Amino acid sequence: MRGYKAALMAASVAAMTAGTALAQGAPQTISAVDVKTVASGFRASKVVGSTVVDDRNESIGKIDDLIVATQPAAVYAVLSVGGFLGMDSKLVAIRYDQLRADPQHNGYVLAGASKESLKTLPQFEYAK
Repeated sequence: MRGYKAALMAASVAAMTAGTALAQGAPQTISAVDVKTVASGFRASKVVGSTVVDDRNESIGKIDDLIVATQPAAVYAVLSVGGFLGMDSKLVAIRYDQLRADPQHNGYVLAGASKESLKTLPQFEYAK
């Protein structure tokens, strides 16, 4: 009888652990990413501090921060515009996909923008 109970217990444990892994009752799936594609991207630590220029290659600001929003999922660049040596500058937010990387000048181009047009955007403030 003792051997029967042990075998039944072992079979029950094996049946419970076989198949899809469950976490808190929901099946978990993880998607693989193309690591070569990811590695060819830009590290946030290298993007922050980059100069942003207009179509005429004139500096119009610097990338002060990157924000990853969740609803909807998107990345935004917080630009520091105007001021002198960081004093009296204005923070504005734009969609990161509006920027075009410019490796020759180690920065980004924001086509169609000017320092004046960026200053008209609403002031960005971090959530408290």
